Amino acid sequence: MNRRRFLRVGASVLGAGALVSVAGPSVARLLAEGRPGQLLSSELDLPEAFRAALPVPTVLQPVRTDATADHYEITQQVARLEILPGVRTEAWTYGGGFPGPTVVTRSGRTAVVKHRNELPVPSVTHLHGGHTPADSDGYPVDLLLPVGSSPDAAQQAGGMAGMAGMAGMAGADHAAARTAVGERSYTYPGKQRAATLWYHDHRMGFTGPGVWRGLAGFHLVHDDEEDALPLPRGERDLPLMITDRSFAADGSFRYPAVDPQLAEPGVTDAYANGVLGDVILVNGAPWPRLDVDRVRYRLRLLNASNARLYRLELDPQPPGGDALVQIGSDGGLLAAPVRHDGIEIAPAERFDVVVDFSRYQPGTQVRLVNRFGSGRTAEVMRFDVTAKQPADDATVPDRLAAVEALDASAAVATRDFTFRRSRGDGWTINGRPYKPGESIATPALGAVELWRFSTDLHHPVHVHLDHFQVIGRNGADPGPYDAGWKDTVDLRPAEAVEVLVRFTDYAGAYMLHCHNLEHEDMAMMADFTVR
Repeated sequence: MNRRRFLRVGASVLGAGALVSVAGPSVARLLAEGRPGQLLSSELDLPEAFRAALPVPTVLQPVRTDATADHYEITQQVARLEILPGVRTEAWTYGGGFPGPTVVTRSGRTAVVKHRNELPVPSVTHLHGGHTPADSDGYPVDLLLPVGSSPDAAQQAGGMAGMAGMAGMAGADHAAARTAVGERSYTYPGKQRAATLWYHDHRMGFTGPGVWRGLAGFHLVHDDEEDALPLPRGERDLPLMITDRSFAADGSFRYPAVDPQLAEPGVTDAYANGVLGDVILVNGAPWPRLDVDRVRYRLRLLNASNARLYRLELDPQPPGGDALVQIGSDGGLLAAPVRHDGIEIAPAERFDVVVDFSRYQPGTQVRLVNRFGSGRTAEVMRFDVTAKQPADDATVPDRLAAVEALDASAAVATRDFTFRRSRGDGWTINGRPYKPGESIATPALGAVELWRFSTDLHHPVHVHLDHFQVIGRNGADPGPYDAGWKDTVDLRPAEAVEVLVRFTDYAGAYMLHCHNLEHEDMAMMADFTVR
């Protein structure tokens, strides 16, 4: 919906644990179910599951290296891809494919990634989970205009701030200063642990349609601590980007934008709480399958959906359960493995798990299922266990990595952030819609702070620059999926979560926002400035 209509139907929220005054029964239903979004059905026949082979994104090679840095180039371009069999879909891509190429870097080495924009729209690239200087973080009005844009367009971009139709937004001077035409280089110094990161479009007001149309890819960081462990590697180390999409009758991506030309942000009324697709893609393929040997595999699970939540389980479970052995979270390796029968994963979260397929008999067809889905969205992909059982020296040690535990008693400040749908202002943080350049917090470099997030409906909360540690939910212990360093935490309706944060190395303006992309696009973001 457009901003004016959105504000008229905004709900009034009293706070975590309180009742919510809602705009209609659909919101009450969502509150009761605890899961967001509205299903958008495809207009063409959907393919049978488990026919497509699982693709693995290509690894991007550097165009040059020097003593301290590796240099990469990515062209953002329109491509016509065969996502559904026999149908061509126009996608916005990094490098001509969906997902984009996987960038693999090493802790301690700088990566410089130059993006060239040959799309019909401006873009902003954010390295999600990256420990990054402010000018390379992908601030939402740091626009990269398409190749060939006129100099006047750069000036006009400052006034637009990337958000036509959202009057009253601040930050025009900032936007004009950081607007680039054609190409922009992002510098990632590599001052962080091994982790599964991802990069995606972050343009203010249009992150939802940008990611939906294909602007997402993996960025993997390795380090010596991880290399010293006997974890699965090579072809047995699989990045799995899980997304949901819907398709129009002509094969194009179907998305309920209020303005199909994307000059005005937002979605139509029914989808204000998130867009759900009816096709589950893994690495860009619908319900794929993969032959696996009877050995251990590392699965890097990423929920790159706009709004859909998943509860991922293996069906059948192996004898004894504990099918998914979690070894890593958003910010890298855990101190010790955590065993799960299933994992609940919200948009933008990552879970690195090890699955031992030797626990299954040859010929077993093991489905990765979504217990939060129904019909076709209840299935994700299938692993077909072969009779091969080659030598497997991979294992999961009882101790994985040294993880510093932040000390709550050392916190120098406590800050509260409420994520609500407020009457008069739509999706807000602390009752305010987003205004670029207007900070709601000024943490000091190196200081530990306690941040409290509270919600009305469901909101996956993402913090830029540094990872954090969850220390409690609703006054109790952290949840079963909160271990390790996180950059996105899943908050259920009327829930409060406490985290410890410490920002290091880089001063400047960074983002705090909901990673339900429809909420984000409708102003559920805020700046904080590290000093």
